[in-house]
Amino acid sequence: MESDLEQIEVLGARVHNLQNIDITIPRNELVVITGLSGSGKSSLAFDTIYAEGQRRYIETFSAYARQFLGGLERPDVDKITGLSPVISIEQKTTGKNPRSTVGTTTEIYDFFRLLYARAGEAISYETGEKMVKYTDRQILDLILSQFDDKNVYILAPMVKGRKGHYKELFEQIRKKGFLNVRVDGEIKEIKHGMKLDRYKNHFVEVVVDKLKVSSKDQKRLEESVALAMKQGKNIMMVLEKDGDKPRYFSRQLMCPTTGISYNEPAPHNFSFNSPQGACPKCKGLGFVDEIDTEKIIPNANTSIHSGGIVPLGRYKNSLIFWQLEAIAERHGFTLKTAIKNIPEEGLDEILHGTTEPLRLKNTPLGNSSGYALSFDGVINYIHNQQSNDTSQKARKWANQFIRETVCPACKGQRLNREALHFMIDGKNIAEISKMDLNDLFAWTQGLEDRLSKKQRTIATEILKEIRSRLGFMLDVGLEYLALNRSAMTLSGGESQRIRLATQIGSQLVNVLYILDEPSIGLHQRDNHRLIDSLKQLRDTGNSVLVVEHDKDMMMAADHVVDMGPHAGRHGGEVVAQGTPMEILNAKSLTADYLKKVKEIPLPAERRTGNGNHLVIKGASGNNLKKIDASFPLGTLICVTGVSGSGKSTLINETLYPILNQHIYNSVKDPLPYKKVEGLEFVDKVVDVDQAPLGRTPRSNPATYTKLFDDIRKLFAGLPEAKIRAYKPGRFSFNVAGGRCETCKGAGVQVIEMNFLPDVMVECPDCRGKRYNRETLEVRYKGKSISDVLNMTINQAVEFFENIPSLIQRLSVLQEVGLGYIKLGQPSTTLSGGESQRVKLASELAKKDTGKTVYILDEPTTGLHFEDIRVLLEVLNRLVGRGNTVIVIEHNLDVIKTADYLIDIGPEGGARGGKVLVSGTPEEVANSKKSFTGQFLKNDEGL
Repeated sequence: MESDLEQIEVLGARVHNLQNIDITIPRNELVVITGLSGSGKSSLAFDTIYAEGQRRYIETFSAYARQFLGGLERPDVDKITGLSPVISIEQKTTGKNPRSTVGTTTEIYDFFRLLYARAGEAISYETGEKMVKYTDRQILDLILSQFDDKNVYILAPMVKGRKGHYKELFEQIRKKGFLNVRVDGEIKEIKHGMKLDRYKNHFVEVVVDKLKVSSKDQKRLEESVALAMKQGKNIMMVLEKDGDKPRYFSRQLMCPTTGISYNEPAPHNFSFNSPQGACPKCKGLGFVDEIDTEKIIPNANTSIHSGGIVPLGRYKNSLIFWQLEAIAERHGFTLKTAIKNIPEEGLDEILHGTTEPLRLKNTPLGNSSGYALSFDGVINYIHNQQSNDTSQKARKWANQFIRETVCPACKGQRLNREALHFMIDGKNIAEISKMDLNDLFAWTQGLEDRLSKKQRTIATEILKEIRSRLGFMLDVGLEYLALNRSAMTLSGGESQRIRLATQIGSQLVNVLYILDEPSIGLHQRDNHRLIDSLKQLRDTGNSVLVVEHDKDMMMAADHVVDMGPHAGRHGGEVVAQGTPMEILNAKSLTADYLKKVKEIPLPAERRTGNGNHLVIKGASGNNLKKIDASFPLGTLICVTGVSGSGKSTLINETLYPILNQHIYNSVKDPLPYKKVEGLEFVDKVVDVDQAPLGRTPRSNPATYTKLFDDIRKLFAGLPEAKIRAYKPGRFSFNVAGGRCETCKGAGVQVIEMNFLPDVMVECPDCRGKRYNRETLEVRYKGKSISDVLNMTINQAVEFFENIPSLIQRLSVLQEVGLGYIKLGQPSTTLSGGESQRVKLASELAKKDTGKTVYILDEPTTGLHFEDIRVLLEVLNRLVGRGNTVIVIEHNLDVIKTADYLIDIGPEGGARGGKVLVSGTPEEVANSKKSFTGQFLKNDEGL
């Protein structure tokens, strides 16, 4: 028998639906936990093993430190032995901080900041010359050689191109004993009370000395240079007596022609999250908000009176319209004049305001003699409403007239102009940040040979670290990303693979890594690279535990644990475990699908649709190469291609916003495209994404699907509730009265863990029931409102079988394979795939129009082969009603059953963005240039 050191032993695990299981997991191996959705995979991996590892880690802290963290509850398990320090890499997307990028998340950008600070060459942003800096000895030698035997002025710059009268400055200079200054190129004697025109830009230098340069008088020159450096703050100038162009010298980096100087570079000077490096206009975000006049005046043919200026609405008796009438009278038009015919000066005053007094006539504020007022302008009013001290409602109203545009100062590069003028091999740090990782890795290869000897000495070690980390990113299939890619735009799978690459780079040993479906968003072609990375993590001396449904991952594992046999309360058991070959010989659903005893069949025939098409022409957002794409309506369409090829850009960021604007007049603009045809054939669009149902534990499947509204009405209609005069609000955990006030109806209390994720603990008063005692006394068929929330969907279907309004929605949740989740399960505990299916069920329960377009992004996330079969039945039922379903997907079972495929590629990032082939799966399988087609042909036999 193996020793405890070579295995993790879990005894008596009862977390969630786990059936008091005992399991032994080998250490230092790649172990895959698989099984149906809801069978207990995550309960075992994350809620038992990881939770216990985290609890033990916190127990190592001192009692003093633990008092700030609070206690972590022990998972419901008898014993766990052989546990290493645990690191969890989950599929949750990274935060919504616009300052977080791929480069900052992976820390690769930090190494580049160090590289540019230490080895970058400064270039003048004025002349393009190489910046120079000297020691005092070098300055002295240069003056002696370049101005030998010439009469010169030694100057110290005090003011560079700034407005002001500088009366106090001249007085300070005079008191220091200096006699002359050079003002705007002219030498003047300093006089008492001397001052300049305060409204003009000036250049002022102190004349430190007038002398004839000679090696015999070197001592005087040395003292003058030192004094000039002191007065000019490390910058001085030398001007020939009859010359007009001084020569600059500096201890800092300085342009030899114009005299502009840069601060000594440090890593923070290249950080867009630091005031020293960020672009001053956009504060390092790369974009600014500006008012969109087209949204303020969408139709210039209308008049102000009829509501042509959208923020103001139609004419009414109010101060703002009386002011507009005064402006109109001044410029010779009326409020009923079409906006396109209003004089430019008048429209400018309406939009931007005027300080000139306005005479309001025949209003409650004035009589025929008038009343003087100025006008702020519509645009300023919107800006004021957007300010932080207004209400959230006001800000939301203002935001509809605002668009995000690339910062005009830094052109979206986030850094100030000094930082952008440090070069290595002819590129600044923003240029290397926008290269995709493949090109960036190639650029760093052999970079030392292209550097100077001094640069090479500094850069060698830094470049080793950069190449190592970039290599790990390439190994997990992220070569199409760029360092400047915002972390907000990454999918859950991409975020997870980034953290995986970071962990591989950390070179830790004897760690237990737990990953949640790292293959999400990864094309079959790149799967082997991810598997190799996980094996590399294992071979370093770690244990790798992966919750996964991917066939390739299972067959490559050292050990597989199959959970089941079903979901929810009918799951939570270990159905089989062992090597992949041993799993193939076991009796389980997973084994049946792996052996192809069970499989998702090809459709009997491919639907051709209703004859209408939705066509996008010239789509060019992100990496799309002005592509045309045609979507046959009334079919199941699959958009495929390798990771980063442009699928989400085409569907989520171009097609969906186009349809949303057309049908619902939404605010979000689509990415660039030339033309769209066929909009008249669509009257509804539904985006079923994987975003959480809500941000707090208060959100759950019952509230999201509106089931809870009907359940509360049912409880309020019970005799006991009527006697007590309880209304439906009494049974809401979001309203004071019926809820537990200790936890405010959440059922849990949040313990802030400071540098660790926050932890939820059961409320000590209501014991997680959410309601007070009086509310819980009202019962339907012996169950309180809290008991109902704790029911699974399957249990609720049986419990409410005689309530038609409830059974319809509950049945749909059951049909999409969610019978195992609880009605009141906090949305924060649902996976992305589960959230997506709750939304899908919510849409299925609504009445469709037969002209609806449903858009789903990787709906197979978190789904077992059997769950995918159920999901496809639901999607096909939607198409059967005449609707169109567009799915972005990598799963071959979904791809092979689609009616129509659009394959984008050939690669990710800049090398992608083209439509390689479109047609039926059989037509795509015969395409030699499509990676998707090759897998359809080889793996699925199409």
